[in-house]
Amino acid sequence: MSNFEELIVWQECRKFRNEVAELVKKFPPEEKYRLTDQLLRSSRSITAQIAEGHGRFHYQENIQYCRQARGSLAESLDHLICAHDSKYMSDEELKRFRTQYTKCYKLLNGYISHLNTEKEKNKIDKPISKN
Repeated sequence: MSNFEELIVWQECRKFRNEVAELVKKFPPEEKYRLTDQLLRSSRSITAQIAEGHGRFHYQENIQYCRQARGSLAESLDHLICAHDSKYMSDEELKRFRTQYTKCYKLLNGYISHLNTEKEKNKIDKPISKN
Protein backbone atom coordinates (compact mmCIF):
# COMPACT_ATOMS: atom_id res chain seq x y z
CA MET A 1 0.00 0.00 0.00
CA SER A 2 1.67 3.19 -1.15
CA ASN A 3 -0.67 5.84 0.24
CA PHE A 4 -1.98 6.23 3.79
CA GLU A 5 -5.31 7.43 2.36
CA GLU A 6 -5.92 3.85 1.18
CA LEU A 7 -5.88 2.57 4.77
CA ILE A 8 -9.39 1.73 6.03
CA VAL A 9 -8.31 2.77 9.53
CA TRP A 10 -7.29 6.22 8.29
CA GLN A 11 -10.56 6.57 6.33
CA GLU A 12 -12.71 5.73 9.37
CA CYS A 13 -10.71 7.97 11.67
CA ARG A 14 -11.11 10.75 9.10
CA LYS A 15 -14.88 10.35 9.33
CA PHE A 16 -14.62 10.59 13.13
CA ARG A 17 -12.46 13.73 12.83
CA ASN A 18 -14.87 15.36 10.40
CA GLU A 19 -17.86 14.60 12.62
CA VAL A 20 -16.04 16.19 15.55
CA ALA A 21 -15.36 19.29 13.43
CA GLU A 22 -19.07 19.61 12.72
CA LEU A 23 -20.06 19.04 16.34
CA VAL A 24 -17.82 21.75 17.81
CA LYS A 25 -19.48 24.37 15.62
CA LYS A 26 -22.41 24.13 18.04
CA PHE A 27 -20.31 24.73 21.16
CA PRO A 28 -20.64 28.09 22.92
CA PRO A 29 -18.10 30.81 22.06
CA GLU A 30 -16.50 30.71 25.51
CA GLU A 31 -15.29 27.15 24.71
CA LYS A 32 -13.42 28.26 21.57
CA TYR A 33 -9.97 28.21 23.21
CA ARG A 34 -10.77 25.46 25.67
CA LEU A 35 -12.85 22.38 24.87
CA THR A 36 -13.34 23.18 21.18
CA ASP A 37 -9.62 23.63 20.63
CA GLN A 38 -8.69 20.53 22.62
CA LEU A 39 -11.22 18.36 20.81
CA LEU A 40 -10.17 19.58 17.38
CA ARG A 41 -6.49 19.02 18.18
CA SER A 42 -6.94 15.51 19.57
CA SER A 43 -9.21 14.38 16.72
CA ARG A 44 -6.84 15.79 14.10
CA SER A 45 -3.93 14.06 15.79
CA ILE A 46 -5.50 10.65 15.18
CA THR A 47 -5.27 10.78 11.38
CA ALA A 48 -2.02 12.76 11.45
CA GLN A 49 -0.32 10.07 13.55
CA ILE A 50 -1.55 7.29 11.26
CA ALA A 51 -0.26 9.20 8.23
CA GLU A 52 3.08 9.96 9.84
CA GLY A 53 3.55 6.35 10.90
CA HIS A 54 2.76 5.18 7.39
CA GLY A 55 5.48 7.48 6.10
CA ARG A 56 8.11 5.82 8.29
CA PHE A 57 10.19 3.00 6.89
CA HIS A 58 10.36 0.71 9.90
CA TYR A 59 7.54 -1.37 11.34
CA GLN A 60 8.29 -0.41 14.94
CA GLU A 61 8.11 3.31 14.17
CA ASN A 62 4.78 2.85 12.39
CA ILE A 63 3.46 0.84 15.34
CA GLN A 64 4.49 3.57 17.78
CA TYR A 65 2.70 6.26 15.78
CA CYS A 66 -0.41 4.07 15.65
CA ARG A 67 -0.26 3.70 19.42
CA GLN A 68 -0.11 7.48 19.72
CA ALA A 69 -3.10 7.72 17.38
CA ARG A 70 -4.95 5.33 19.67
CA GLY A 71 -4.13 7.59 22.61
CA SER A 72 -5.44 10.63 20.73
CA LEU A 73 -8.61 8.70 19.94
CA ALA A 74 -9.14 7.97 23.64
CA GLU A 75 -8.41 11.60 24.49
CA SER A 76 -11.03 12.68 21.96
CA LEU A 77 -13.62 10.42 23.55
CA ASP A 78 -12.85 11.95 26.96
CA HIS A 79 -13.34 15.45 25.52
CA LEU A 80 -16.64 14.30 24.00
CA ILE A 81 -17.76 13.01 27.39
CA CYS A 82 -16.87 16.43 28.85
CA ALA A 83 -18.96 18.09 26.13
CA HIS A 84 -21.86 15.78 26.97
CA ASP A 85 -21.49 16.49 30.69
CA SER A 86 -21.60 20.21 29.89
CA LYS A 87 -24.81 19.66 27.88
CA TYR A 88 -23.18 20.66 24.58
CA MET A 89 -24.30 17.41 22.97
CA SER A 90 -27.17 14.97 23.37
CA ASP A 91 -27.16 11.41 24.63
CA GLU A 92 -27.80 10.25 21.07
CA GLU A 93 -24.85 12.23 19.71
CA LEU A 94 -22.52 10.79 22.35
CA LYS A 95 -23.80 7.29 21.58
CA ARG A 96 -23.07 7.83 17.88
CA PHE A 97 -19.53 9.04 18.68
CA ARG A 98 -18.94 6.08 21.00
CA THR A 99 -19.92 3.73 18.16
CA GLN A 100 -17.51 5.43 15.77
CA TYR A 101 -14.83 5.48 18.49
CA THR A 102 -15.17 1.72 18.99
CA LYS A 103 -14.92 1.09 15.25
CA CYS A 104 -11.77 3.24 14.98
CA TYR A 105 -10.26 1.66 18.10
CA LYS A 106 -10.75 -1.85 16.73
CA LEU A 107 -9.34 -0.89 13.34
CA LEU A 108 -6.27 0.69 14.96
CA ASN A 109 -5.70 -2.41 17.08
CA GLY A 110 -6.07 -4.58 13.98
CA TYR A 111 -3.61 -2.46 12.04
CA ILE A 112 -1.11 -2.55 14.92
CA SER A 113 -1.49 -6.33 15.08
CA HIS A 114 -0.93 -6.57 11.32
CA LEU A 115 2.22 -4.44 11.57
CA ASN A 116 3.50 -6.60 14.44
CA THR A 117 2.90 -9.74 12.36
CA GLU A 118 4.75 -8.27 9.40
CA LYS A 119 7.59 -7.19 11.68
CA GLU A 120 7.89 -10.73 13.07
CA LYS A 121 7.82 -12.25 9.58
CA ASN A 122 10.85 -10.17 8.70
CA LYS A 123 12.57 -11.11 12.01
CA ILE A 124 14.34 -7.74 12.14
CA ASP A 125 13.01 -4.22 11.90
CA LYS A 126 14.12 -3.65 8.36
CA PRO A 127 12.61 -1.02 6.09
CA ILE A 128 9.04 -1.50 4.92
CA SER A 129 8.73 -2.13 1.20
CA LYS A 130 6.94 0.84 -0.40
CA ASN A 131 5.68 -0.20 -3.84
